[in-house]
Amino acid sequence: MLAKNDSFFFSATMNDMTTEYVAAFDAGTTALKGALVNGQGCIVASASSELDLIINGDYREQSPDQWWQAFCSASRHMIEQARQSESEFNVTRIRGIIFSGQMQDVIALNGELNPVRNAILYSDGRAEEQAKQLAETYQGGAERFLNTVGNRLEGCLPLPKLMWLREHEPETYARIRHVLISSKDYLIAQLTGECVGDVAACSTAGAMNIRNGQWNAELCEVAGIDMTILPHLHNPQDNIGTVTESAAQRTGFSAGTAVYAGIGDAGATTLASGVSHPGQYNINIGTSGWIATVSPEPFTDKPGAANLAFGVEEGFVNAVPFLNAGDVHKWVTGVFSDGDYVEAHRLIETSKPGSNGVLCLPYLVGERFPVMNPNIRGAYVGLDPDTAKADMMRAALEGVAFSIRQGMESFDAKPTEISLIGGGARENAWCQILADVLEHPIEVFANADILPAVAMASLVFNVPDLLQSVCECTVYQPNPDTARTYADAYRRFLSLYPMLRTMD
Repeated sequence: MLAKNDSFFFSATMNDMTTEYVAAFDAGTTALKGALVNGQGCIVASASSELDLIINGDYREQSPDQWWQAFCSASRHMIEQARQSESEFNVTRIRGIIFSGQMQDVIALNGELNPVRNAILYSDGRAEEQAKQLAETYQGGAERFLNTVGNRLEGCLPLPKLMWLREHEPETYARIRHVLISSKDYLIAQLTGECVGDVAACSTAGAMNIRNGQWNAELCEVAGIDMTILPHLHNPQDNIGTVTESAAQRTGFSAGTAVYAGIGDAGATTLASGVSHPGQYNINIGTSGWIATVSPEPFTDKPGAANLAFGVEEGFVNAVPFLNAGDVHKWVTGVFSDGDYVEAHRLIETSKPGSNGVLCLPYLVGERFPVMNPNIRGAYVGLDPDTAKADMMRAALEGVAFSIRQGMESFDAKPTEISLIGGGARENAWCQILADVLEHPIEVFANADILPAVAMASLVFNVPDLLQSVCECTVYQPNPDTARTYADAYRRFLSLYPMLRTMD
């Protein structure tokens, strides 16, 4: 996300005595990354520290102390790099510190803000039984929970995990005085002494009313959790405190530097993609993928949808995940071109749009959107003696594009802008396929790795247009003739799942 990009490495002029900076950090699962952003939206220094994942069976945990150590190391390295590259740099010119970070964690602290145990991560689903108990005891059950919280009641949510801690680790639970929901918020607590959370990250706690952005007293009471241990809620752009003297000595920042609430990672990605209003959509094609938009209401009627209170703008971030994305590209590349992506690209382009009549249902690992079925598997239809491996490769990418179109057609607002990020955005042929299938221009960001840092810096500088000033993108325009070919293929694609699901 925040790796140094030479084309954006900026050196202030010798006489520029008014340059200010924002230190933007991402507290992820695999690494703690930081970037120093100047007022022009350029990255002047960056650093990162790797993190360990603690796996014990189905449990997924991390050490908050390691987060803090990684942050102190990265911040000092970044500041030293800035001193070397910017002759007039001084830490007192850092206007503020802001974070994004993993969400849906349980970070339990004592009264001195020290961890009482490892953090339980978002990917840890140990509390399924507690989630079932909560569904049975909460008036209105899982349906009312979804309407209140904006997300489905599952064992991966922090509220059921707190119930699990109370039942399985009572001595540890008795020591808890504060609970944080995002890794970034532990770093903020160490920097400022304040226990806070932003409304986007805390939407994943399972205890917040997503519509009013407040902790829900009834839910906490039914769960048996003292609501006072939960963090104070803020919007991402809120200044929540300053760096303490002791934290300044550890990190290299100046005591008194402003610290902001920041935003959970999914909210930061949405912000960085320029999505802030209904009709704007961002498609992320990683191993799996998601479609993110902003709407006036949470998506409570779409399978697998995650909803966040945005905080930066009015409305809600709606992130709808789909399981089959870059993994499909990797699979066909391995099968048909021995893992050679250059050869895979050549083959894809040798097949015509529509793949000579071959259709692919790309559900290699089941699917959760636009259909929710963990048991369905992929299939090819329309093979004949003339079918080539190029057709099968192209059909797989077209199948993912058709699946994305099917999902997007369930959204309320018609698209006005569609952007694309992730590893899939590096395959030019796929970008064009998406533009033709969706019958809409697709913006692909060339410098997506720096955009989250710049987006967060824009909140501190209070310059909403900062992101646009540095954003570089390629626009793929739909070809009308190809779009018509795909419209017919898409009609046939829609019939595949209803026929094949009977083979579960």
